[in-house]
Amino acid sequence: MKQVIQTLRRKDAEERLPVLHLELNYELATLYDAMVENDEAKINESKEKLESLRRELIRLEV
Repeated sequence: MKQVIQTLRRKDAEERLPVLHLELNYELATLYDAMVENDEAKINESKEKLESLRRELIRLEV
């Protein structure tokens, strides 16, 4: 039973990783735009989203 659960988790991770990479790229572009605009609120919001995405990426790649 444990092997079945591990297989399902691996499949979910394989499907989520490409989407996660796209989300990271989009959020990096958003952060860049906020930095160009010198908008501290948007910069902090983007940094928080990037941190959350980073944690998820690390969790999925382990």
